[in-house]
Amino acid sequence: MQDDEFSEEENKDKERREDHQGDNDIQSQEVQHQHIGALVPEKVARGVFSTGAVILNGNFEFVIDFLLRMNRPHQVAARVVLPPQVVARMIQALSENLTNYTQRFGEPKLPDACLPKPGQPPQPQVSAEELYEQLKFGQTDMWGAYANAVMIGHSPTEFSFDFITTFFPRSVVSNRVFLAAPNVPRFLESLKHSYGQFQQKLRQQPPPPPPDTDTFDTTQF
Repeated sequence: MQDDEFSEEENKDKERREDHQGDNDIQSQEVQHQHIGALVPEKVARGVFSTGAVILNGNFEFVIDFLLRMNRPHQVAARVVLPPQVVARMIQALSENLTNYTQRFGEPKLPDACLPKPGQPPQPQVSAEELYEQLKFGQTDMWGAYANAVMIGHSPTEFSFDFITTFFPRSVVSNRVFLAAPNVPRFLESLKHSYGQFQQKLRQQPPPPPPDTDTFDTTQF
């Protein structure tokens, strides 16, 4: 009886092997990626410096355009595309970094020459169309770099942002951006404002079907 059972199991194993002989070219696996360290490509390692940012929130993603306003026309130094969940975590991480910075180095402040003079009216908010007519994109900056993780660090003078794609089998830094420390509080407030707009849209509207063209709200500093 035991021999019969063993033979039956052998036959079942043989049948399973025969059923899968034609499946060698088709493989599907579930992987769990652990973010231990990210590869930094040579073209990304030096990073880019930014003096400001424009934050766009659409229905499914955020786009951050880091600007370089040293001359005219203003240039887009880097474009990063982030899922909403990553923006929420980025706000929390940047808030913690800014708190740690302030405790160690003091509050980051803009030079007096950069501050608005008393009684000076605020600059009018321009539309996205008007803003982007004044911006210059590099050849590879128009479509941006996707990231689903962000690593933030700081020195006494600047903050660094490593935007990371954590795709299997290796995490890779897709963009590295540096911001002067005095610009970081304004950047954080812009992130919070844009994320608040996104949450308000979610509360007010039912989930729409995927549109043919996405629409964006603009926040800048």
